Amino acid sequence: MVGIDIGTSAIKVVELSRWGKGNTLENYGQIQSSLIYKQQSSNYEKSSSLLSKEFVSRAIRGILEESHIKTKEVIFSIPDFFTFCTSFEIPPMPEKEIPGAVRYNASQYITLPISEVTLDWKIIARHPGDKKSALKIFLVAIPNQVIKEYQEIASMSGLDLYALEAEAFGITRALVKSNNKKTICIMDVGVQSSTVNIIDGGFLQRSYSFNFYSNKLSKSISTALGIEYDKAEEIKIKEGILSSRPGVAETLYLLINPLLMEIKTISAEFFQSEQKQVEEIYLTGGAANLPGLKEYFAESLKKNTSLPNCFSDFLYPPILEETLKDMSPSFAAAVGVALGGLEI
Repeated sequence: MVGIDIGTSAIKVVELSRWGKGNTLENYGQIQSSLIYKQQSSNYEKSSSLLSKEFVSRAIRGILEESHIKTKEVIFSIPDFFTFCTSFEIPPMPEKEIPGAVRYNASQYITLPISEVTLDWKIIARHPGDKKSALKIFLVAIPNQVIKEYQEIASMSGLDLYALEAEAFGITRALVKSNNKKTICIMDVGVQSSTVNIIDGGFLQRSYSFNFYSNKLSKSISTALGIEYDKAEEIKIKEGILSSRPGVAETLYLLINPLLMEIKTISAEFFQSEQKQVEEIYLTGGAANLPGLKEYFAESLKKNTSLPNCFSDFLYPPILEETLKDMSPSFAAAVGVALGGLEI
């Protein structure tokens, strides 16, 4: 199965296979989106939609060819800024009536007309054997126009669209093992937006998206030091909040602290409603490798904080060990949706 994440910073592609109970990383590849943007019209607004379908499909075909990926079945990860997530409870009812009840309740939470979106949902809590207990539903709505664009990209890339899946589901599957019963908070720091996902008992329970993007960090360093953006990006990646340059660490702390507040607020809300404390913090996304970030989160939140490796349970050549460890935060969504295809 091929998993593809069309991100704002890069397009990531992975090819996975399953033999018995073991998973193998067959191939992977990526291309920086900045290389695609440079080929597009200068007045194209990056945040308005997907990258140009023509350029994206061309880039995907290039990755597939360069990586020698022959598999045609693909699952795309849908970014959080294209999806709407919520959770709610419905009364106990026969299985055949649940889809209708979910659709009816969805109309109370989604601003777009139900006819303009496609719904994906999972039962995230129920009491086994108790037919009188309420069912807790986690719902994702994706605009039909977005789905159409991904269908066209798959076709133009010469791939067979197997499925589409919300990024939050893919990241959860890639980073949290199904037998992990802890309450975990995944902080996904992206280039265009960031999300906080709460996982409990192996199930995604909450997903919140907010307007923080890692490019802010580089732009702020650029302004603080009066240097070009590319140089500021280099300082961010290599030095992060451990930088000894005057003003760099202070600038980054000012931007990062609101992320900590988001996690504290969401964790407190989850405890108030579910009486469960977040036990661990997972960092992922393009800025997760920022030097000093993991340690700062651990110290500030008083929680064990880690960068889980989404490739850790795969078979691959040992020579790739360090490379894949560094790549893991950026590839979690692509790996997670491909894994979902292997499990069906």
